[in-house]
Amino acid sequence: MTKINDNVVIQFIKGENEKDNPEIRLLRSQDGKKGEAIYKFYKPTTITIENFNSIKKMYLIDEEGELSTTKIDLSISGNHTIEVKSTYNWGSEKEFERFMRFASRYANSLTSN
Repeated sequence: MTKINDNVVIQFIKGENEKDNPEIRLLRSQDGKKGEAIYKFYKPTTITIENFNSIKKMYLIDEEGELSTTKIDLSISGNHTIEVKSTYNWGSEKEFERFMRFASRYANSLTSN
């Protein structure tokens, strides 16, 4: 079973921690200043048919504070399976370093029981 440390979380709805572990891909420009992290959730636990249309942001929360993005693509299949693709962008080395601190904390917060 996978447990997420409540101090480092991803949320689509404030106060509700997403339990599905995303696939994450990082892309950076050649000069390293700009880039994006693409998150794919295949079975999100906090997004339902009922609240699907109200999802506007993805929040990345840790001990330093909060990062967020409004770049979210939600899809729903015929059998009501919801998938989420969310993209977090950065435009400077400082923003990238902040994102990587979150990403490292998030990865380290996942523990096997």
